[in-house]
Amino acid sequence: MTTTYDCTDPGQRGEGLAAAQRALASQQCVVLPTDTVYGIAADAFSPRAVAALLAAKGRGRNMPPPVLIPRPQTMEGLATRIHPDARALAEAFWPGGLTLIFHTQPSLTWDLGETFGTVALRMPDDRVALDLLTLTGPLAVSSANRTGQPAARTAAEALEQLDGAVAVYLEDGPRAPDAVGSTIVDATSGVLRVVRQGTLSLERLRGVVPSIVGADGQAPDPAGGASPALGAHAAGADVPAAGADAHARGAGPHAAGADVPAAGADADAAPAGEPGRGPVKHQPDRG
Repeated sequence: MTTTYDCTDPGQRGEGLAAAQRALASQQCVVLPTDTVYGIAADAFSPRAVAALLAAKGRGRNMPPPVLIPRPQTMEGLATRIHPDARALAEAFWPGGLTLIFHTQPSLTWDLGETFGTVALRMPDDRVALDLLTLTGPLAVSSANRTGQPAARTAAEALEQLDGAVAVYLEDGPRAPDAVGSTIVDATSGVLRVVRQGTLSLERLRGVVPSIVGADGQAPDPAGGASPALGAHAAGADVPAAGADAHARGAGPHAAGADVPAAGADADAAPAGEPGRGPVKHQPDRG
């Protein structure tokens, strides 16, 4: 049975969060608001739940969902070899529209799909989403829409597309019609690079990490301005790990959230936004 809760009503908000927590513990999917578009969420540590999420969207394992987290410290338990520049970006832009692709901790037993050993993480800037994440822990989240369809701006729009594939819908009002997905950054190699340009501009990113490479391959010019695009085998350049590219593909039109419509929307299809992710061999999901 599918139930919708109006989270703009204080009474229903508490009931909805509790119902969503129960559904996720039962390996079911829920729809929740994020700071980009609405997302469909599942327990990141339940292969069965993640498979249900992908099936609901009509998506294959080659497009693994990003993972939303409740606090920056959670990154330490899910990722390894975290670059100092990635830490700096997380400190500057979390919670918010930034998805970071990392090498995953090898001890984790989750199965998000064909991630090539990477994971895309984001901390959303949305109170309902963060309250739910605090109750449940990390959630696999993709834009709440069928692949190829417009990202949902409300839980009602998500219901029209996903219907009974989701147990609980948390409605918290419409998201902006021009919502843009998160910016996705590959942090799996020595030089960070933008995989998908989203709500955070390259200029803002370079305000924290001047050496970051743009989505078009443009490296920063020490004298100011952009230098020629970097080739895959540019002298001295680090070649991104295979896993990195995977998350990039997973992004999609969040490239579509969070997400990853993609953090952030479709998120799969257009530059809207999806909750959360797309590591590099994770395509950028809307969000």
